[in-house]
Amino acid sequence: MSQPNAEAATRLWTPAGFREDEWRHADSPEALLANGRFVLPLQVFLALDEETRKSAKERLGVLLQPGEQLDAIAGLLDQLTLVALAFPAFNDGRSFSKAELLRRRHNFEGPIRAVGQVLIDQLPHMLRLGFDEFEVSHPVLIERLEKGETGGIPLYYQPATKPAAEPTKGAGYSWRRSRG
Repeated sequence: MSQPNAEAATRLWTPAGFREDEWRHADSPEALLANGRFVLPLQVFLALDEETRKSAKERLGVLLQPGEQLDAIAGLLDQLTLVALAFPAFNDGRSFSKAELLRRRHNFEGPIRAVGQVLIDQLPHMLRLGFDEFEVSHPVLIERLEKGETGGIPLYYQPATKPAAEPTKGAGYSWRRSRG
């Protein structure tokens, strides 16, 4: 029995819901000769000459793997529309830090996309750190997102890059109340 193509089962989710993905992953710079928007691996992006990067900016994104340094593109963010950060395994969180650094340190305002093993429990944290888009392939996550379930706990210890919705207040404790 053959396995279904993982690429075909991948859907793009944003906080506004599922939508058509106008970006395609490409492995070579020749993809830029075609119409459309392309996410290139870091080394392919870096091999492009500056004029090509600038002229194709609106159609150009880069994919960073966890072991690749964010500093490689820090000075080139003005030549990118989208940065995709890879999550090859659910327990590899290095791309969390990259998203936060892109937003806070480098002031990147374009979309940051999570690619790979995105799980429902991680989704709220990813949103708080600056991710805007998610390539989702896990069937359970797709089902829950279709139902409007985004997971998470409404309490946070760390500051957020993006403002979070106010947590709902639970029941109070009578022994904590003071008479006013």
